[in-house]
Amino acid sequence: TNLKEILKPISTDLDNYNWFLCDLDFITEKTLPINFDENYFILNNEDFQKIVNSQTQIIWGVISAVPKNINIEINENDLPFVEGNDLVWENGNLQVNNSEIEIIAFDSSYTIVKFKSQTLSEKFKKHFDEAIELEKFK
Repeated sequence: TNLKEILKPISTDLDNYNWFLCDLDFITEKTLPINFDENYFILNNEDFQKIVNSQTQIIWGVISAVPKNINIEINENDLPFVEGNDLVWENGNLQVNNSEIEIIAFDSSYTIVKFKSQTLSEKFKKHFDEAIELEKFK
């Protein structure tokens, strides 16, 4: 998953969010505000943009956008995950409370992008002709 490419159609809307990243596996040649020492990361948009603009390849992970005016609440015993989680394939199921965007990198094979906002969803679908609804994929 190349975040710069995935987020291109909504790039002007990203300033409104803080970001929660979890269950990550990635390849990068840069020093970033994420690593393999922690289970999750909460980033402001400035730090998140360092990842977006770094050419980092996200292999696995859940990346959630939460509006800046809402605290990201974390339950250490119930962190978002990808592998073995059938709920990632369901529309409307975002794993982080109050998140409005969820990006799921699935073994470098699939990228699932979910939106609460119909406006953001339409921008995304207009840019990516190959985007399909999850119900049609299953």
